Amino acid sequence: MDHVIPVILSGGSGTRLWPLSRKHYPKQFHKLTGGEHTLLQETALRVKHLAAPIVVCNEDHRFMLAEQLHSIHIKPAAILLEPEAKNTAPAIALAALHAISINPDAVIAVFPADHVISNQLAFNNALQDAVAAAQDGEYLVTFGIVPSHAETGYGYIQVAHRDGPCLPVTSFVEKPDLATAEHYLKSGHYLWNSGMFVFKATAYLAALKKTQPAIVEHCERALNAARNDLDFVRVNADAFAACPGDSIDYAVMEKANNVRVVPLDAGWSDIGGWRAIWEILDKDANNTASIGDVINISTHNTLVHNDNKNKLVVTIGLDDLIVVDTKNALLVAHKDQVQRVKQAVEEMANCEREEHLFHREVHRPWGSYDSIDNGSRYQVKRITVKPGASLSLQMHHHRAEHWVVVSGTAVVQVGSKETLLTENQSVYIPIGETHRLRNPGKVKLELIEVQSGSYLGEDDIVRFEDTFGRA
Repeated sequence: MDHVIPVILSGGSGTRLWPLSRKHYPKQFHKLTGGEHTLLQETALRVKHLAAPIVVCNEDHRFMLAEQLHSIHIKPAAILLEPEAKNTAPAIALAALHAISINPDAVIAVFPADHVISNQLAFNNALQDAVAAAQDGEYLVTFGIVPSHAETGYGYIQVAHRDGPCLPVTSFVEKPDLATAEHYLKSGHYLWNSGMFVFKATAYLAALKKTQPAIVEHCERALNAARNDLDFVRVNADAFAACPGDSIDYAVMEKANNVRVVPLDAGWSDIGGWRAIWEILDKDANNTASIGDVINISTHNTLVHNDNKNKLVVTIGLDDLIVVDTKNALLVAHKDQVQRVKQAVEEMANCEREEHLFHREVHRPWGSYDSIDNGSRYQVKRITVKPGASLSLQMHHHRAEHWVVVSGTAVVQVGSKETLLTENQSVYIPIGETHRLRNPGKVKLELIEVQSGSYLGEDDIVRFEDTFGRA
């Protein structure tokens, strides 16, 4: 199996899992199931027995993704940066083209970064069956989840029978209403459409050329004109902008006549909403699941997810609710209404709020900052800088800054002068002065930043030099 190249798609935004999942910190980067790894890390570890993975991700998430994979000792064969979201068919085409450059006969196994699979052995067995069917290029293989209940939130795959490890597909059907879903379940001839695939890279591209040749053409151009940037492959933005957007289901799988499906019964969930999180978590005697610092009293059939390490959440007498607390937003919803979280996110965007975009703590390639207080002409942040990391050489037109070192050691450049600061020492940066912050040590640098001025937005930054290519 080490000749199979996994492709991990990490482009989702996970709006149904707000307030934990947000545009600039989506669900695949969170520890949503209460374990020690994020969904992305769980996906990468699930396929670590295969070849080094190809990862396709949003450019804004590149450093977060690279750091999470590095922390579990997984080095990707490539991290392909999509300049814009075009759905799954182009993303997989980019990965297939890159896989062929590694091995012309490559078999690729495509997995979204935000799925949960609890039974590794069952997954491995199904993957072996899929690879066996796909490796000669004759079949395009997908995984069909053996349904556990009548689900209206998934598309279905119809099969004529359930005998054998790899089955011909009769049809793909859209998300049904409840009565139709109950009929599908009773018939035994329908599987949930998982969005996971195995095929030869050349076979996928050949099928895509028949139905959407423009996707292959523009992906080839975009990848041929790509450039390497640190550990990333930057797909050419102009060439990729002309590429049509489409899903692999619509572009290929529903149109091809050589599709096969491998039934998978391995504790799968696509974590499509908070109810799905509640369903897969361990629960107490009252059927309530908790993550974080939580005390529940007479609370039944509820999920309480406390993401704030500095706060205790107490519930009393709740039933059938979802409670999710973060540093700058709280969600309380009935379990039967959690599909409307996406509507709430849309309302925030319409009101030009930022809670759907950012957490209070914002991650950057050099570390993170937490906005702990603000007023009309001031803002206070707690800044953490990784060992050896450096912020850009920059200046601000509208604000001054005062830095106080809390722990660690800082090298601060203000103008042409460079100063070494340790705990309890501080420095002042006037408006319009160039400055840079660096952590020369082996431990985290933590400091408090007090900003003051007429405008405190993050877009008041002029970068002159930057380690991460943002200048």
